[in-house]
Amino acid sequence: MRLVIARCQVDYAGRLTAHLPMATRLLMIKADGSVLVHSDGGSYKPLNWMSPPCWLTEEPGTWTVENKAGEKLVVTIEEVLHEYGHDLGVDPGLVKDGVEAHLQALLAEHVVTLGEGWTLVRREFPTAIGPVDLMCRDDAGASVAVEIKRRGEIDGVEQLTRYLELLNRDPLLAPVRGVFAAQQIKPQARTLAEDRGIRCVTLDYDALRGIDSSEFRLF
Repeated sequence: MRLVIARCQVDYAGRLTAHLPMATRLLMIKADGSVLVHSDGGSYKPLNWMSPPCWLTEEPGTWTVENKAGEKLVVTIEEVLHEYGHDLGVDPGLVKDGVEAHLQALLAEHVVTLGEGWTLVRREFPTAIGPVDLMCRDDAGASVAVEIKRRGEIDGVEQLTRYLELLNRDPLLAPVRGVFAAQQIKPQARTLAEDRGIRCVTLDYDALRGIDSSEFRLF
């Protein structure tokens, strides 16, 4: 992990263009090759970024990050204020809680819950930025990435959005749609997901286990 605090401007050219004027920002270069540009606000989301596979070319005063699709992120550096690097080692990955892990296993076993004729391609489908919970194919054979949470919040939608952005760069998979599945989905998360074309599915844990949740009700 390499962290650089610098006065810089950032220009992106690809499917669209974007410009960040000169200001002090944090540049993050991760071991997986990704490059992220952060400000001191905006929560955890970078202002701009390039996901791997991509490569960084450094010249005096200019960084150029390019991917195989020809998209470029050009960082013009006026002054480096601080630079620090550290090897974080191998990350063990996110350990899901018991309910979330069990939901994934149950939904993989009963993937037709998501749609008639759906099939499972793989659990924990690998990507350069982490595994997608389930990769499926719908009844038309199209690819669908499924992110599973116990409680669906905005950060889960953002996570799935990043997966979809990366997966849709693969011509063997694209177009890839997204499904955000959880026992409970917060209204803000649902609104964001639907705005991005991501389908939301509320999961019934007992139904997936084959238990009629009304069995133990008095009325």
